[in-house]
Amino acid sequence: MSEKTPPNIRMLRIVEILSQQGKPLSPTELNAEFGLPKQSIHRLCTTMVEAGYLEKSGRKLRPSARLLSLASGIAKFGVEHMGCHQILIQVAAEFGETVNLVRPETAGMKYIDRVETNWPFRVLLPIGTHVPFHCTASGKTYLASLPKAKRTSIIASLRLERLTDKTIISADRLEDELAQIRQQKFALDREEFYDGMVALAVPILDNENRYFGALAVHGPSNRLDIDKMLAKLDVLTNGARHINEALFS
Repeated sequence: MSEKTPPNIRMLRIVEILSQQGKPLSPTELNAEFGLPKQSIHRLCTTMVEAGYLEKSGRKLRPSARLLSLASGIAKFGVEHMGCHQILIQVAAEFGETVNLVRPETAGMKYIDRVETNWPFRVLLPIGTHVPFHCTASGKTYLASLPKAKRTSIIASLRLERLTDKTIISADRLEDELAQIRQQKFALDREEFYDGMVALAVPILDNENRYFGALAVHGPSNRLDIDKMLAKLDVLTNGARHINEALFS
């Protein structure tokens, strides 16, 4: 198709197309949305590569680390200004434990907002902390959201470090659990990240049904057991739905 995009925002439109497609695209594939002369779309893409916003993946282009960092910052801005924190407060009141909003980044899952429990004994994971994908409830929701081939590729690239006696360090076992998480739409951390800490997370999706982040609750296992968390799974699921509405409606 062809569209009339003003020249001064064509680079922004390229970013939008890549976001919608969720995969590397060639200049020719990008130009299916523009209908520009061949040399024009190549010039735009070259400029974005030279500026550090895109990088080459074979003959195709994908967002660079700089653009991904920009996207993460914009997402955080949206979370801060769209009432999401109030939703976290409500969910935390229901559980009586710490609730987090977590987003995937190249370094791991990043805590971008949280509401702390009032209990004096708590697990401290400040905003800005990165945690592993393979042994956290939020990280597993992200891995489970990926298409199988991409998921397998990412798992092969991860350092499946044993952090507790319960950490899953077998790629095959992790794959099996992620397949189950993909069906049940929630993930558990059964003391796999920290001894004595359990967690429950559900995915937050955008309006295109793409993974945006996770809403998670965690606490000491001597105060918050798996059965207690699962009994309130609907509280977390409804919270994720309300965040979707706050951000994308």
